[in-house]
Amino acid sequence: MAKQKQKNGYNLDPRIMAIAKKLEKMRIAKGYSSYENFAIEFGISRMQYWRMEKGTNFTFTSLLKILDAHEITLEAFFAEGFD
Repeated sequence: MAKQKQKNGYNLDPRIMAIAKKLEKMRIAKGYSSYENFAIEFGISRMQYWRMEKGTNFTFTSLLKILDAHEITLEAFFAEGFD
């Protein structure tokens, strides 16, 4: 699987980028145009959440916290597929 090269030189795994894009789409679908407002409302560090939507800071703990904010299980998140 080819990795995407970001401006800062990091190689980003396309699977991580697919997850990042899905998180962004879920946030917008929930009515939050601003990642900052979403992060603040759900007690997530703004920078941490921004990095996740950009695909540069992924931990399972962070992902689970975001899925809890969306009230979706890990199983459902991955079962729904990616665009």
